Amino acid sequence: MNILKNISLKNYNTFGISVNAKRFISVDSVYQLQQLLKVEKDLFLISGGSNMLLTKDIEKLVVHIDIKGISIDNEDDNAAYITVNAGENWHDFVLWCVSENYGGIENLSLIPGNVGTCPIQNIGAYGVEVKDTITKVEALEIETGKLVQFSNEVCNFGYRNSIFKNEEKGKYIITSVSFKLTKNNHNLNSSYGAIETELISKNIKKPTLKDISDAVIAIRKSKLPDPKEIGNSGSFFKNPVIATSQFLELQKEYTNIPSYKISDTEVKVPAGWLIEQAGFKGKRFGNYGVHEKQALVLVNYGNATGNEIYQLAEKIKETIFKKFGIPLEIEVNIIA
Repeated sequence: MNILKNISLKNYNTFGISVNAKRFISVDSVYQLQQLLKVEKDLFLISGGSNMLLTKDIEKLVVHIDIKGISIDNEDDNAAYITVNAGENWHDFVLWCVSENYGGIENLSLIPGNVGTCPIQNIGAYGVEVKDTITKVEALEIETGKLVQFSNEVCNFGYRNSIFKNEEKGKYIITSVSFKLTKNNHNLNSSYGAIETELISKNIKKPTLKDISDAVIAIRKSKLPDPKEIGNSGSFFKNPVIATSQFLELQKEYTNIPSYKISDTEVKVPAGWLIEQAGFKGKRFGNYGVHEKQALVLVNYGNATGNEIYQLAEKIKETIFKKFGIPLEIEVNIIA
């Protein structure tokens, strides 16, 4: 195994933060990873680098998960059961599914990152969450090097949440994710406002999987910066869920405050709207700032440090709480 020293991680995180790994190795098989675990336990895992903010050099051994491969385990007239290795690019996998007429994840087009990280925060967009298609997650237990399977139920998925962010955090390395996708009678989710508007603008009345995927891609490109051009990690904050009673009080002062009903007692408020109302949208602070088209996205314009971006996030949180009484929760993993 070839362990490299003092490697820049700038090209391994979508924020483009320039920090160094004291030691670095890229693994492309489960066997190689198991061999590594026999001699190394204290690891820092990196895959697509899409949901992290690096604020300092990494002292631990950095392990880049580059295990590739897609296999169709089984299929019948209605569904395909597919296992995807952790190092596969998520968006490329979505496009492959659309091309093969496998339905269920088309609304999750253009989400950055790799497949292995998708269950950790239960990625979701435009009315769809990945938990609705995952059948199992396979992972290596770091302590023993043994492969363990987690059923959908055991993963304990929630809003941008899973067992891998909580009680099992840091104990496993996800090696593959299995999905059940539809082959016909697709349950297309085009009811999300922006998708519906995009389809209407193209005069599409009976959308296909590709139509939905294309619409999502167009919407995301119109609002979100390409990490290859401007460093970012997509949505930096979760959309907060607040009590309906608190929302009704806020509505008296902010009559146009948007919301999505969660239950009879709770509503979700768009964090981007809150941040925009607080005056942060499009604000630039030298090499970093808040994106001009989407207030949820913090960006690195070139040479920002992770700590500068983190301090901006904390300032936004403080301002939102003072103005609205709503605590914002950071979605991105802060490596500090």
